[in-house]
Amino acid sequence: MTIQVKQISSNGAKALAFAIRMRVFVREQGVAADIELDRDDQRAIHLLATANGKAVGTARVVVLGQSAKIGRMAVLKSYRRRSVGTALLKRAIAAAKRRNARRIYLHAQLAVIGFYERQGFRCIGPVFDEAGIAHRKMVLAEEGLKIKSANNTKRM
Repeated sequence: MTIQVKQISSNGAKALAFAIRMRVFVREQGVAADIELDRDDQRAIHLLATANGKAVGTARVVVLGQSAKIGRMAVLKSYRRRSVGTALLKRAIAAAKRRNARRIYLHAQLAVIGFYERQGFRCIGPVFDEAGIAHRKMVLAEEGLKIKSANNTKRM
């Protein structure tokens, strides 16, 4: 399986990304449809993952000053545990760094904290509710900022 992750800006590509989010978050996880798409979508950097040409995952990066929030990471169920999420996350980190983010963070659902920890993120703060799902805030560790930057430069 060939996985590609691209930054997208066309309405057609965004429609594919938003459809993945609706399928994963709204239909599968029960998030209210009216809160899934929000104002941040207008200013976010959007990423779309494809596997052998089929849209299978998405993520977004919202940069505010020197902070970047990675969010709305969603991979279709049949493509999970097949490196799609890892490819999306690495590309999102690289996009944040290209915009000079010195702090990269995300809100992780409790079930996927281990995935983010393996990518260099660490939990900070208590568990909180977001859209009816328990989350923890996670930040990319300083070592991760340096190590991942070197790795992403070679791969991208």
